[in-house]
Amino acid sequence: MSSTILIVGATGNTGKSAVRKLSSLLESKKSNHFSRILGLTRSMNSPASQSLAKLPFVEMQEKDWTTIDANWLKEQGVVRVYVAPHNLPHQFVDESRLYLALLDAGVKYLVKISTNVEFISPNNPIYYGRSHWAAENLLSQPEFRHLQWTSLRPHYFTPLYLTFVPDWIKQFKKTGEQTKFTTLLAADVPVALIDPNDVGEIGAHLLALDDPTPHNQAKYVLSGPEDVTGKQVLETVEKFIGTKVQDVEYKDTSFLTDLVVRGLYPEKHLSSLLEGCNPLWLGKCSLSGAPTSKKIIELAPPKRTFVDTLNDLVEEK
Repeated sequence: MSSTILIVGATGNTGKSAVRKLSSLLESKKSNHFSRILGLTRSMNSPASQSLAKLPFVEMQEKDWTTIDANWLKEQGVVRVYVAPHNLPHQFVDESRLYLALLDAGVKYLVKISTNVEFISPNNPIYYGRSHWAAENLLSQPEFRHLQWTSLRPHYFTPLYLTFVPDWIKQFKKTGEQTKFTTLLAADVPVALIDPNDVGEIGAHLLALDDPTPHNQAKYVLSGPEDVTGKQVLETVEKFIGTKVQDVEYKDTSFLTDLVVRGLYPEKHLSSLLEGCNPLWLGKCSLSGAPTSKKIIELAPPKRTFVDTLNDLVEEK
């Protein structure tokens, strides 16, 4: 069986770029220890799945990652894994089960996508921050010494915090009428938003290393290449539409409430989700507050600005 690198969530927000970059890195290597990148997807018929399947070394499979066991990993020849877990209330149950399977199957190296460094502690009010802390703590135990791992702790993802912006711009250009412009960002507080594509590419660089041992049990902070404030987002939007925005609301949390209304998260967890805004509004996730770890700057520094991301989102819309 081939030496396989498994990408869990290959069509997700960081998974797509992880697959693309890893394919490129393996193709460029003169001596390559891996013969396959196995991407998991919810649907083989999705445009993202079909596009990724055309890349060198890449094979896509339709599989629920929460059902993976040691036997399946062995059958697939998996030796390295990229995991971007969900952050639903049962995250730790699913994630820890997967790590037990990796250990039992003799997988050698794991790159785990964690969450904002400000969320990760045993007493943090943000429930998924506690889940990520628990997962990292689990992997740090002596029983897991044969599974090398690296945890990536990205700041706030740019598309999430520009949630309504592309649609707002599109609607204005279509009708010429303005509704209230809202953003979760504070007006003057900087935050180093990071593009998910940068996160996936960093994971790919780690997975492609001949020897990842120097990064074993490392917990790396990932920030974007620049700080941005709510006012800077507003100024950029005004450049897009060619006029001033008339009605603006900063620190708007309605999209978090909407997640609960739509049934994506239980209502009892809304207060926990809202707690996640505090580091954002206190400037703790700026370039000065929590910069990208030095080892990542040396390996694959984040490059995409929030304007780069916004341009892509507007084009997609």
